[in-house]
Amino acid sequence: MDIDAMGLNSQSIVRWLPDGSAVAPSVEEVRQAADRIAPHIIETPVVQWRGAEILDAFGPGTDVWLKLESFQTAGSFKARAALNIALSVSAEVRGRGFTAFSSGNHAAAVAYAARVVGATAKVVMLKSANPARIANCERFGGDIVFADNGVAAVEMVEEIERTEGRYFIHPYEGLMTAAGVGGVALEMDRQIPDLDAVVVAVGGGGLCSGIAATLRQLRPSCEIFAVEPEGADTMFRSFQSGTTERLSSVQTIADSLAPPNTLPYSFNLCRQNVDQLCLISDDSIRDAMRRLYNSFRLAIEPGGAASTAGAFGPLRERLAGKRVCLLVCGSNIDLSTGVATTGGVGV
Repeated sequence: MDIDAMGLNSQSIVRWLPDGSAVAPSVEEVRQAADRIAPHIIETPVVQWRGAEILDAFGPGTDVWLKLESFQTAGSFKARAALNIALSVSAEVRGRGFTAFSSGNHAAAVAYAARVVGATAKVVMLKSANPARIANCERFGGDIVFADNGVAAVEMVEEIERTEGRYFIHPYEGLMTAAGVGGVALEMDRQIPDLDAVVVAVGGGGLCSGIAATLRQLRPSCEIFAVEPEGADTMFRSFQSGTTERLSSVQTIADSLAPPNTLPYSFNLCRQNVDQLCLISDDSIRDAMRRLYNSFRLAIEPGGAASTAGAFGPLRERLAGKRVCLLVCGSNIDLSTGVATTGGVGV
């Protein structure tokens, strides 16, 4: 599946059924995307979480695995989607370069993807972005322009797209995004046979839509749980209303899970394939970050720890006795906002 260069961007490439349902990328399309990006990414490992902490939380007979997408190139799952798009557009489109807006992870992924295909990336980030994410983007050669807020960031990237002709890679919307991220599900299904449940963080839905839609085809009986911060509950509100929603403000330490709005394709793929979406507090995310550090010495960003927060919180009873995978989706955090075995998380 290649992107036609006739003025389309990654957000506009979607498929719908007459009844309004979103058509997910097929497993074959996901496999094609995985093969396309394989030379440029890491097949991230899984590790089983054993010990008294798991036994005390979930009882006997529960197998908990972590899928460490935090080890991915550029520090998060975002590289998969950005690469799938950058490797699929024409040479003429690559020559114009790419643009994106992001709190940090997507910006670094687009900069990395641009470097892989010999292109340039001009990305818009917020002035309040985590310094580690700014440095990560710069490390891959991203040209960063800073915005005061999310609204200004969108306006600035639209101006860049219009005046410079750069190809816009959306952070969470579009079939090519879902297909690229779906490769995580292919790996999980191969690495952890007979999965009963998967827990994944959700913000705009790019990660969740690709994993959920692919797993639903690979392993229909596997339950898919999504977790979202209470202070950025855009997808939760969209599930309740049945349509895309926009928040006037967001307030959470998990800034990578805090888009101001949902969009139709990713929202519908999530709604069609997720069994339950629940909310988690910032305090539970901090606790999950401490758990991951104390148990594995993993320094995980707040959004990356969200699945663990959900598992040890509102999903605990639903997961008891099951074979479960928690998706750890990002690690872009600096020491000043990191985790210590005592104390807490500074934000």
